[in-house]
Amino acid sequence: MGGKLEKVALKPVNLALGLAAGAIAGVLFKQAWKLASGQDDAPDAGDEDRGWGEVLAAAALQGAIFAVVRAAVHRGGAVGARRLTGHWPG
Repeated sequence: MGGKLEKVALKPVNLALGLAAGAIAGVLFKQAWKLASGQDDAPDAGDEDRGWGEVLAAAALQGAIFAVVRAAVHRGGAVGARRLTGHWPG
């Protein structure tokens, strides 16, 4: 497969992987927040009943989980593409 054609062919796969990563990260965040705080719902930045510390801690945890899941899914997709095509996507 050529370079341009390969990139076009992988776009829908990357989009699907990105959506899956977001869904997985959301589930993991909810579970992690429940374990860390004992609360079912994470604070929203606009929730006036929650303090700055709690809101920022939730945002940091959510961002960290999302970044790790996104990196793992991206790396896994690249490894899968290499197995299919014989070379690293790029």
